[in-house]
Amino acid sequence: MRILLVEDDKGIVRFVKKGLLENSFSVEVATNGEEGLNSVLHMKYDLIILDILLPKMDGREVLKKIRSMDIQTPVIFLTAKDSEGDIVKGLNLGADDYLTKPFSFNELLARIQAILRRGKAVSPPSRLQVANLILEPDGHRVFRGKVKIELTPKEYALLEFFMRHPGQIITRTMISGKVWDVHFDTSTNIIDVHVSHLRNKIDKDFEPKLLYTVKGVGYVLEDRG
Repeated sequence: MRILLVEDDKGIVRFVKKGLLENSFSVEVATNGEEGLNSVLHMKYDLIILDILLPKMDGREVLKKIRSMDIQTPVIFLTAKDSEGDIVKGLNLGADDYLTKPFSFNELLARIQAILRRGKAVSPPSRLQVANLILEPDGHRVFRGKVKIELTPKEYALLEFFMRHPGQIITRTMISGKVWDVHFDTSTNIIDVHVSHLRNKIDKDFEPKLLYTVKGVGYVLEDRG
């Protein structure tokens, strides 16, 4: 597995690179945003660890450019900023996860492994599955085990969006843009109401629970069992 680390702090570079090499990852390092972007354009990576505060081009701008070229390599943001606003901005730009400094290498490693597992577990288009929750796009059918679940069109679209991004934190802004196809004021509770109705149908009478709220950020559909 090849990982690109884009970080200008030499201490963090040594610390992270040493841990990754000890866990059998191949690691390349870029020390500024322009160098990191150039590396992504000329080499295929399995994952990118991207600092936000970088010289020459900050991490948010790097990620914007990467996603604008439809490069979907998973990205973990490293940031000294831990406010909800900063986290939400990063996720809305297309980051798969974030880690605030200081952090332990074990936590970083766990997040890397979780993201890489998601990539390996992509279901074929005819069937999306998380635990015993099954969605069949061809027939617009949803099941928990053998129990068929009836959803409204909007609930179905919402669930399909979650199931195409299992384990990924989905913000309200992402939902408004992808499910409603508009960017409305996410301080309103319309999304929360739809998610609540969906949760009642897919989780209330079943185990394991799968749809979780990430306070102040959004939601995640995952099997924590």
